[in-house]
Amino acid sequence: MNDRPGNGGGGLRAGALGTFDSVVMAVAGCGPAYTVIALIPALVAAVGLAAPAVLLYCAIPMVGIALAFRHLGRLDVNSGATYSWVARSLHPFLGFLSGWAVVVSTTLFVVASTTPAGRATVSLFDEDLAENDVLATAAGLGCFLLMAALVASGARIAARVRAVAVGAQLALLLAVAVTALSQDVHTAEFSFSWFGFGHFDAAHTFTAGALIAGGLYWGWDVTANLSEETRSGRGGSGLGGLIGLLVVAATLLTLTVSANMLLGPDAVTSTDGGFLHQLGEAAWPGVGGTLLVLAVPLSMIATLETTLLQATRTLFAMGRDRTLPSFLGRIHPRRQTPVAATLAVGAVAVSALTLIALTGSGVAVLGDALMGIGLLIAFYYALAGISVAVAFRSVLFASIGNLVFLGLWPLAGTAFNVWVLAASIPKLTGTQLAIGLGALALGLVPLAFARVQGGRSYFRPRPLSPKNVEAADTHFADAQAATGPAGGRRDGLLSDF
Repeated sequence: MNDRPGNGGGGLRAGALGTFDSVVMAVAGCGPAYTVIALIPALVAAVGLAAPAVLLYCAIPMVGIALAFRHLGRLDVNSGATYSWVARSLHPFLGFLSGWAVVVSTTLFVVASTTPAGRATVSLFDEDLAENDVLATAAGLGCFLLMAALVASGARIAARVRAVAVGAQLALLLAVAVTALSQDVHTAEFSFSWFGFGHFDAAHTFTAGALIAGGLYWGWDVTANLSEETRSGRGGSGLGGLIGLLVVAATLLTLTVSANMLLGPDAVTSTDGGFLHQLGEAAWPGVGGTLLVLAVPLSMIATLETTLLQATRTLFAMGRDRTLPSFLGRIHPRRQTPVAATLAVGAVAVSALTLIALTGSGVAVLGDALMGIGLLIAFYYALAGISVAVAFRSVLFASIGNLVFLGLWPLAGTAFNVWVLAASIPKLTGTQLAIGLGALALGLVPLAFARVQGGRSYFRPRPLSPKNVEAADTHFADAQAATGPAGGRRDGLLSDF
């Protein structure tokens, strides 16, 4: 397996995205409005007033994983991201399973989130019709097909649509949160104790909150899968992911604090899906609820698109390396997008959603899928944290900054994700475990086939090493020359800190 600077020799359009686009992508991947309405009430129910503490302390190790992605991406610009990095740092078998975990988790998320996205969209017009599962699935499928068309059309076109959706939802969320914080009448006065450990007890444990927070901080890593298409992809995509994660963490913290002050934990957990509406009404009576609920379909549609991008780029890299059928590595000759991988994910999603709509019995499984994929996410995040420490082991002790930002912090992120993985297993149902662990185990089948039949260069990788990065940067700069300046300084390997 070779380095793939620039367009990687694989034909993806280099320079289609900038660092700003990467930040937008990372925020869209986390889908703050969608995760707020889906998970913040559950988080508050689990830990009460300590929700801000959980969000803050879980964000810290997750930043360590974002640092791992940033620095691994500087050594290897590859649309497969962890699929390539883990193979070259640890072992090709682990790398393949990491890529498989990304493909399965993102595809399952697309399938599981399409019906809720359709329901949120229909609810803007008629709340009663939104309860019709068939109609919601059909509306969601329409949104998905639109996103698939945008993804196939090229990263630049899709980026404009995404920027509007992300900007609108962030503006609405932050405006309501700031308005709520500035009001004179509050259910509870702000207290710094919400960021401490005094509110945790037998009924409100940090572990229960951390299991939910792990899902809130997933999705920003889509930027790594677009590194081959990003200007300054050897640094820009990783920086975008890191900044995007911090933006999402700040947004979630602000909203949770404002919910504590304006509504209180009891009101947040008793709104039966109307948390954002109630928070908006409390901030701007009469219009706030409607405006804030409008952010939900915007968030879900943007998240569907970024998740589809992550799935298709990983599949493309695996097809290009022939560890999966080689046709998945085909690109559109003019638009330079992974058309075969996009069609494959689209076919799976459409088939599954059609079956769900026709039978009606599969809707309940979608919630189990969303829980099960958390195991897959923790798995590949943990491997990324280990990989960066191994890849940079020769320079870890060259400075305090290297030790902290390339070793200790990413490894803390690994420890957090391993703990989340271990703590989740006893709490999940058999169906959820089967979806998560079963899907990962299923990856052993194509892995064995790839080891015997194809992708042989992938199983003899050249190890990642920071000693090769100067030559790789020169090669990357030459490959990007046709796209014009990246805008801003060219990052050095460790110049951030």
